[in-house]
Amino acid sequence: MTKLLTLKGFAAAAALGLSSVAAQAEDIIRAVTFVPAQVSYARNFQGFVDLVNERGEGVVQIQVIGGPETIPAERMGEAQKNGIADMFLLPAGLYLNLVPEGEAFAGSNLDPMALRAAGGMELVNKPFHEKANAHVLAHVDGGANFFLWTTEKPGADENGQLNLEGLRMRSSPLFRSFLEELGATNVVQSASEVYTSLERGVVDGTAFPVTGLRDFGWDKFLKYRVNPGFFQTDVLVSMNLDSWEGLSDEAKEILNQAAIDHEISSYEANIALNEAESQILLDGGIENIELTGEQRQIFLEKAYDISWQRLKDRDPTMHDELKAVFFTDF
Repeated sequence: MTKLLTLKGFAAAAALGLSSVAAQAEDIIRAVTFVPAQVSYARNFQGFVDLVNERGEGVVQIQVIGGPETIPAERMGEAQKNGIADMFLLPAGLYLNLVPEGEAFAGSNLDPMALRAAGGMELVNKPFHEKANAHVLAHVDGGANFFLWTTEKPGADENGQLNLEGLRMRSSPLFRSFLEELGATNVVQSASEVYTSLERGVVDGTAFPVTGLRDFGWDKFLKYRVNPGFFQTDVLVSMNLDSWEGLSDEAKEILNQAAIDHEISSYEANIALNEAESQILLDGGIENIELTGEQRQIFLEKAYDISWQRLKDRDPTMHDELKAVFFTDF
């Protein structure tokens, strides 16, 4: 029997008649993405969908039913927990309130393949199962750091360290504490709001990977990028745990192998895309501010220390175990 799912307050989702994995000859997985279809992360996810649908014909199929216009990105963690849809392309940083241990993905300086080989995926799925009713299949589009992007040239403090005092930075839960530490005024808002905020001078910059910046059109307003990059993109392909457990063993095997293959291919593609996009942005007039020597070291240590300390403050239970697998000293 197909279980119909509804999302109170989101008429668009209800109109789509979202359903859980159907108990029929072919399992149907309804998927939602945290960015609109034209943004690179959603386009890359379509590659995973195509791979599963090709290998899973007659067994399992994925249907992408929408993006943040269907379920707002900031509500997707709860939507996944409650089974509103089956599969989500969703960064761990957008629902750290549910699973603080998701911080480990952004706080890692290892690539997704190394983490999987070290048992990181199995380890981190313990809190995702328990706290978010979610099963993580893959850490996708890895190999990309976040950068600081500004409309005005950042200053320095009396010790010569980067200082964002006086700048209003669009923020998210993932990097809000780091921006505060650098002296910025945080303006928490979704990615869909940033273009208008930059255009109207509501914010003076943001932290974001290279990939996707031009898709949103933010490069029209941004003038500076601070190097080095910090954290790691934490985009996950995950499923509602009940939906995952309701799949046939054959469907699970197809999804698992496709997830491993896509994790590798999306990492390689993302490295190449970041290089190409970086050059386009430089050619378009964005200026690099390069932190070097002690300034660079302090910047990176500050970023990662804040990330892991935040996890420890929220729930120290798995902090040491996760950090031992997900992070290596500089």
